[in-house]
Amino acid sequence: MAGNSYGTLFKITTFGESHGEALGGIIDGCPPNILLDFELIRSEMARRKPGQSSIVTQRKEDDEVQFLSGIFEGKTTGTPIGFIIPNTNQKSEDYAHIKDTYRPSHADYVYEKKYGIRDYRGGGRSSARETACRVVAGAIAKQLLKNVKINAFVSSVGEIFIDKPYQELDFSKIESNAVRCPDAEIAAKMEEHIKEIRKQGDTVGGTITCVIQNVPIGLGEPVFDKLHAELGKAMLSINAVKGFEYGSGFCGARMKGSEHNDLYLPDGTTKTNLSGGIQGGISNGMDIYFRVAFKPVATLIQKQETLDNQGNIVEIQGKGRHDPCVVPRAVPIVEAMAAIVLADFYLLNKIYNNNV
Repeated sequence: MAGNSYGTLFKITTFGESHGEALGGIIDGCPPNILLDFELIRSEMARRKPGQSSIVTQRKEDDEVQFLSGIFEGKTTGTPIGFIIPNTNQKSEDYAHIKDTYRPSHADYVYEKKYGIRDYRGGGRSSARETACRVVAGAIAKQLLKNVKINAFVSSVGEIFIDKPYQELDFSKIESNAVRCPDAEIAAKMEEHIKEIRKQGDTVGGTITCVIQNVPIGLGEPVFDKLHAELGKAMLSINAVKGFEYGSGFCGARMKGSEHNDLYLPDGTTKTNLSGGIQGGISNGMDIYFRVAFKPVATLIQKQETLDNQGNIVEIQGKGRHDPCVVPRAVPIVEAMAAIVLADFYLLNKIYNNNV
C-alpha cells in the first residue's frame, strides 16, 4: 500500500490499524538539538483522544506515546524519530456483523476491490484512529516553528455557525468547552445539537477554521508546490474532510477585483487580507486562515440498506462506539497537519537561502 508518508524534508510515515496491536510512525528530517516539551505532546494527544467528553466516541484509549529512537536526553538527535501508540481498548467483536457487508459511505467496498482484502475491524487502515500519529508529528513540528501560532476551532456544526470574524474571537477560550468553539453562546447551541443528533442515532457534520499567525514571508513555491495547495492536500487527507478554502475562498468568486484586492501599506502589509496570507503560492507575512469542511460520520445507529459481498442488498445497523460529530476531535488534527506543512516549507526555505 502506497501513500503512507507526507512531506519532503520534514516527513512523517505512519503505520498500524485501528484494532491492531499499536499505531506508530517515523518522523524523518527533524533537525537535531530541539529540546522537546513532552507535556505539550501529551496535551495535544489528549485533545484528539476518544472518550474525552459526552459528545464523542466513548472508546477509552490513553494514547500514550512511546518514543523508540531519535531522542536523547530530551533533545532530537537529527535521526529518524520512531514511536508507537499502543491500542489498549479494542472491541473487535463490535464489527463482526460487517465482516461480509460494506458500510455506506465508508471505504469498505473500494478497499476490498482495490486490495482483494480488508480489515473490517473499525475500518483497519482507513480508520480515523490513524490520525493519532499525525498529532504526534504535529506536536513536534510546532516546537520546530517556535514563534508561529496555530489555532484551530469549530466554526460550525450543522446549520449553527459562528457569525463573527476570527479577529473578534478569544482563542484562549477554544478549550473551555467540549465543542472547541471560542464563542461560549454558540458552543452551547452546538453541544445541545450534537446531543440531540446522537439521541436520534444520527450524525452531523461541521467546519473547522484554522488561523496561523507570525508566519515568515517566503514559505511556499510559485508553481506546483504552492503553500495553499499543500495545505489543501494535507487537510483533504484527513478522514471525513469534504472541502477546503483559504482566504476569501468561494466567497471571493462573487466579488469584483476592486473589492477583493488587498491594497498595500508602506511596510509591506496589506489593509485587508482576502488573500489569506498567501499570494502567488507564497506566504506574505499576514495571517493565514482557512476553513475545512467535515461530512457527517458515516456510521449511524440506525437501520440502512447496504451491499454484501455476494451482491445482495441487505439491512445494516451501526454498532460500537462512534462520534456523532467528528469536528471537536478533529481540531488538533487540523492544527497538526498545518504544522507539518509549515515545518516542511520552513526547512526547504532555509536550504534555498543557504541557511542550513
